[in-house]
Amino acid sequence: MEDIQQEELVVLVDEQCNELGLMPKLEAHEKGILHKAISVIIYNSKGEMLIQQRAFAKYHWPGIWSNTCCSHPRQGESFFDAANRRLFEELGFRTALKEEFHFIYKATDEISGLIEHEYDAVYTGVFDEAFEFNRDEINDVKWLSVKDLLADIEAKPEQYSFWFKVILEEMKKQGTLHVA
Repeated sequence: MEDIQQEELVVLVDEQCNELGLMPKLEAHEKGILHKAISVIIYNSKGEMLIQQRAFAKYHWPGIWSNTCCSHPRQGESFFDAANRRLFEELGFRTALKEEFHFIYKATDEISGLIEHEYDAVYTGVFDEAFEFNRDEINDVKWLSVKDLLADIEAKPEQYSFWFKVILEEMKKQGTLHVA
């Protein structure tokens, strides 16, 4: 859980991921400044994807369904270490992660007015055991086949995060999204 007394800082970057400095996370999202981010997608051995519904207390995109977890690397922390840290902090488990790709996106949350502008590194992994997720971060989780997930996104796109939809499209292009 984030410390209210000390706001988390994000690492600002240019489009080549050269670090430019630090900024409080909320300020970076208010101004739409490009910064480092990570996204993790976990499958089970049946090929189902673990998705989460963001906590309703989140200051942007509350209650939206998204990929397994996402966050920001801290100063001096690699994308890989940040992905592992947040997977454990949000979902309470660890598993081997593989970097798939990175991309830049910009999206505005129409409800809060906050802007995501991120250089996002995407990781995937496989996990089959029981786990207890962090209810301060996540409202709910579910495993879905990729086919059912894509059908649900098609039917209710407003219920899914912008970046998750971009990640899925990029995975389709790269041939790494396996629709069973």
